Amino acid sequence: MMREWLVTTVASACLMPGIALAQAAPGEAIIRDPASAEESANNGAGLEEIIVTAQRRVESSQRAAVAINVVDGAALLKAGVTQADRLNEQVPALSIQPTSTGNLIFIRGVGNFTLTQNSDPATAFNYDGVYVGRPTGTVGVFYDLERVEVLKGPQGTLYGRNATGGAINVIPTQPKPGEFSGHGSLSYGNYDSLIAEAAVNIPMGDDGALRISGMRSKRDGYNRDGTSDEDIAALRVQLKARLAPNLTVRLAADHANLGGVGTSVGYDGSYAYNPPSGKYVFRPASVPASDGVLTPLAQAYRITNSAGPAGRKLDPLAITPYQNNHFYGANGLIEWTTPIGTLSVIPAWRYSKLDYLATSGAFGALQHETDEQYSLEARFSGNRVGRIDYTIGALYYHEEILADIALSTSASAVFSNARYVTASIAPFGRLTLHLDDRVRLVGGIRYTEDRKRFAGTTISGAIVCQLRVGGVPTCPNAPLFPVAESPAQLPFPFPAAGSPPAPLRVGGVPTGALLIRADRNDNQRLTNRRATYRGAIEFDLATQSMLYASVETGYRSGGFSAATGFETYDPEFITAYTVGSKNRFFDNRVQLNIEGFWWEYKDQQVSSVRPDLSGRITNITQNIGQSRIRGIEVEARVLATPTTLISGDVQYLDSRNKSFTYVNQNNGVPPLTGCVSKLDTAANRYDVDCAGKPGFNSPKWTFNIAAQQTVHIGDFDLVASADTQYRGSRYLGFLYLPEQRAPGVWRSNAQVSFGPADGKWSMAAFVRNIENNRTPVYSATQPIANILVSTRAAPRTYGARAAFKF
Repeated sequence: MMREWLVTTVASACLMPGIALAQAAPGEAIIRDPASAEESANNGAGLEEIIVTAQRRVESSQRAAVAINVVDGAALLKAGVTQADRLNEQVPALSIQPTSTGNLIFIRGVGNFTLTQNSDPATAFNYDGVYVGRPTGTVGVFYDLERVEVLKGPQGTLYGRNATGGAINVIPTQPKPGEFSGHGSLSYGNYDSLIAEAAVNIPMGDDGALRISGMRSKRDGYNRDGTSDEDIAALRVQLKARLAPNLTVRLAADHANLGGVGTSVGYDGSYAYNPPSGKYVFRPASVPASDGVLTPLAQAYRITNSAGPAGRKLDPLAITPYQNNHFYGANGLIEWTTPIGTLSVIPAWRYSKLDYLATSGAFGALQHETDEQYSLEARFSGNRVGRIDYTIGALYYHEEILADIALSTSASAVFSNARYVTASIAPFGRLTLHLDDRVRLVGGIRYTEDRKRFAGTTISGAIVCQLRVGGVPTCPNAPLFPVAESPAQLPFPFPAAGSPPAPLRVGGVPTGALLIRADRNDNQRLTNRRATYRGAIEFDLATQSMLYASVETGYRSGGFSAATGFETYDPEFITAYTVGSKNRFFDNRVQLNIEGFWWEYKDQQVSSVRPDLSGRITNITQNIGQSRIRGIEVEARVLATPTTLISGDVQYLDSRNKSFTYVNQNNGVPPLTGCVSKLDTAANRYDVDCAGKPGFNSPKWTFNIAAQQTVHIGDFDLVASADTQYRGSRYLGFLYLPEQRAPGVWRSNAQVSFGPADGKWSMAAFVRNIENNRTPVYSATQPIANILVSTRAAPRTYGARAAFKF
């Protein structure tokens, strides 16, 4: 039934009235390179062709039989994209949520709600052909780019582990041997936003070049307390040379600094348990979420909320958030062409140094972390032998994370240090069998072995009120935890390890509260092994029309949680069935791509902050379910006239949890959740069941519509463009609370530019998010005080940009 549904979906789309699929004459070869399309585009007679390397070979995006969205560098520059989350506007299947510590990436509902060191992302983020293991390292790379490729669905053969949702390939513009060229742009807008980008390409003889590029982006915060600002400085240097007729080497190094205050949250409200009804009651905040959490109004609201077991109200948040994060990288590409194929070797090293104090979840989180990874990938793409061409290779990847974290939730505090080490090796291969000039069979397999180690210590403290008034814990004079780097810096004595709970006193006077200490030591090892595969068939209907169908599997490695009862978790798996059609019609003026997909997601890893089985609040990652994800995406581009371009992209997504269960420790009241919970009296814990709920970040409908009109004025062009996106309602938080369901929303952008027809310079004015919709993009609750907070989308922004190139 599954395959029948997919085949029917694509077949119906291909038989749409008014669209005739061109057929090749008997015996006529199907042209597989984009030369004819490029020639048409260069004549101004057709749509431009975009070249991709998503399948580890150079080909037109229209000839790549994979589910892919491509955004070229010019479009990114025009849209002012400096961070990954702005890709949401370009790719309907993609949802990237910025947080104070990095980006949460989801593709069609497959992703994770955590950036902690113990959990891997579900989308492989590749920069310049190098896998970036930590989501915190996905900043400071969006400048001087050739393109960004978004591959939807598991990429288990060519990209490997941790690509169950897909892959994002960020590809810089390479040095151009023998050419002196460059470009620059400067934009200024509201919120005192300044974005500068420049690149210069310096020839080094006819066979080499040096390319230097950089970016500076700085603006005020979108929130009234100054948070959610941007302060990025980045530099990239590349050297490329043809050392011999069959040997080319490219070396690259980059650095980025992320400063400023960082992304923050705002208050949405809080929940209070009502014993007579047995339900939680939501009380909306008396302050706009766009205030952030540090304005006087937000602080006044904060102190009206309970500090949970401490038996008193919260204190104002007494921190000054900052971030000073540095990211470094060096990588190379060695390409050796032989009579039988091309060998590519990619050595790489990346290093991150994080130093920040964030208003994480409306409380203080202090972190010092270093992430270091190095990898070596080798691929051999063989020349076609008879009916067969092939790619074989192997990847070695090593990562080490050292993290010191201090987190205060007022009534509790955590001080931890941890070391995570991952060593992964993965041989892979892919083979294409050309049955004839029209039909190809593709098969691929990858074997991955991940060896992980985790060692760390965690010191936790909890303030628990012992006095009750009317059955309610009441200790109004009990102190609360400030943000401190270690227990020694706290303003009150912290019990020694193994000590019993200590009474808390202020000025020698008992407060009625106890300070409870709990220590945890971890030293664990884990090995995961998995073979993933791809099988596909491709059929050329005509020179620029093709059908394809594939099945591919993906795997995300298991790992550790510093949580009692949840010490380790298993890998997750996904199997994706896809059928699609890619077409160009009417002399390359109309493009219509259709994709149907059905994904089976098993042993799903989900992360959340909740009590472990010892009652300690911590981040837990575990396998809690399986889901079915299916839908259809239709992409169209029409060059209505030589100067009028219209495009649209529609995605229908049906994502549903087939099973989704976890346990929550009983602390006297039911857990806060929008799912069904049932008390297991024997185990003294609640079983929570979210089966039947839609997947996270899974809007049923997403629309992207854009139009561009060029008006020739002598030797100059006036270009007006507009686009709008609708993203349907979706759940943004782990608990499935009604308030965590974002409403459907439209966001629109517009731009007008003017410059000479040769593109040597241009001036533009732009406005983004015309509707000024600041809906939430991420939502979470703080489990001690049950406060709901959210990160909001950027407000309306506008400005002007000047650019030149030579």
